[in-house]
Amino acid sequence: MTTLSTPETSYAAQAAPKILRIVRLRVVDQPGYLGRIATVLGELKANIGEINIAAQGPDYIMRDISLQLIDEKHLEKILDSVEQLEGVRVESVSDPVQRIHEGGKVAMKSRIKLDSLEAMRKIYTPGVAQICKIIQEEPGKSRLYTAIPNTVAVVTNGTAILGLGNIGAVAGMPVMEGKSVIFEQTVGLSAIPILIESADPAVVIETITRIAPTFGAIQLEDIAAPECFTIETELQKRLAIPVLHDDQHGTAVVVLGALLTISNRLSVKLRDCKIGVIGLGAAGTAIARLLLSFGIKEILGTDLKHEAMSRLKQFGGHPTNLEGVMGGSDIVLATTGVPGLIKPEMIRHGQVILALSNPDPEIRPEVAKAHGARFAADGRTINNALAFPGLFKGALAAGATCFTEEMKIAAAVAIAGQTKADNLAPSILDLEVHNAVAQAVIKAWEKRDS
Repeated sequence: MTTLSTPETSYAAQAAPKILRIVRLRVVDQPGYLGRIATVLGELKANIGEINIAAQGPDYIMRDISLQLIDEKHLEKILDSVEQLEGVRVESVSDPVQRIHEGGKVAMKSRIKLDSLEAMRKIYTPGVAQICKIIQEEPGKSRLYTAIPNTVAVVTNGTAILGLGNIGAVAGMPVMEGKSVIFEQTVGLSAIPILIESADPAVVIETITRIAPTFGAIQLEDIAAPECFTIETELQKRLAIPVLHDDQHGTAVVVLGALLTISNRLSVKLRDCKIGVIGLGAAGTAIARLLLSFGIKEILGTDLKHEAMSRLKQFGGHPTNLEGVMGGSDIVLATTGVPGLIKPEMIRHGQVILALSNPDPEIRPEVAKAHGARFAADGRTINNALAFPGLFKGALAAGATCFTEEMKIAAAVAIAGQTKADNLAPSILDLEVHNAVAQAVIKAWEKRDS
């Protein structure tokens, strides 16, 4: 039996699984072998997922074992130990994440079946000219006769990709494709990734303005602060279609939804709570602004950048330092990306702590609770994918020309209303959640028009 030394056990226990691998093993087809393999994997702190039979011979079984691991070094230790087991041989190791991305995750597909010359004449020449003339005479008919009102541009310049930083727009394409998949699968919208290789806000603004007629709405994605604020604001001025920077407002909506759920369960009035925000980048600033719009009376905030603190003050928040936020807030929200920033001794008894940075939070929930927090959670369930599909579906269905604060608040209330059992937020795969958000957004826009 293979066992771990103390240093290895400590190494595995201190870090969360970060890579996924499928290990194919050729195993003697006799009782007990699978149990021995599982024992070794458990001792090596591998998180075992699915186990499938890939093939079977007269005296052997090929098993695919899915493993969540810390890093490649962790994988090497596991492979070496498994190979030492009698009757077990490692056949291959594959990366399912890379595999699922091969060839891309999205494709343009026709809604119309092209199976005859008659169909060709209707969808293309000569029939299509009739539709072009109708739209020429009455541009609003494009909402009826084209895909424009059902199409969202998912735009990035790659300057702030998923916590990876400024890696470039092309490197961010897998994220944009993922957003497109979520749009289509949850609310049936066609989302087209658009990559702009420029960090110049003027170039981004001009590019989006020129391509905007193709789309019913614009989702800005993974654009760094403070440029993201300028880009979104200017586009909203120039375009008569909804524009939303998801890193800001999608996150803010889900956070407000989570806070509504927490306050309801703790029987506290959210509007009477003092809320502190640590990290005033795109997400932190948007969270602070939405909470002020919701009616929170006092928002404390801190950031290392002076311009971020000034921005908070302009919105009606109160800039302070880290100690000021921790000492003066009933609820603390952290979006810094700095693991361990919040020290256990900073926790006040009875505080609510949401350390939202992924994958490593500013303080682990169990540590915060052990030091007096009444409630604590990390960012694993605070996913903006709960918000943006319904926000855009509702805005497009309502014919909205922009996103209002009332629409965002309505979306947050809808998310809280769909949260079940003891969860902090609903499941992203629950389609009823996205429908509820869309309906709430429609009503909020219609109320604005009335």
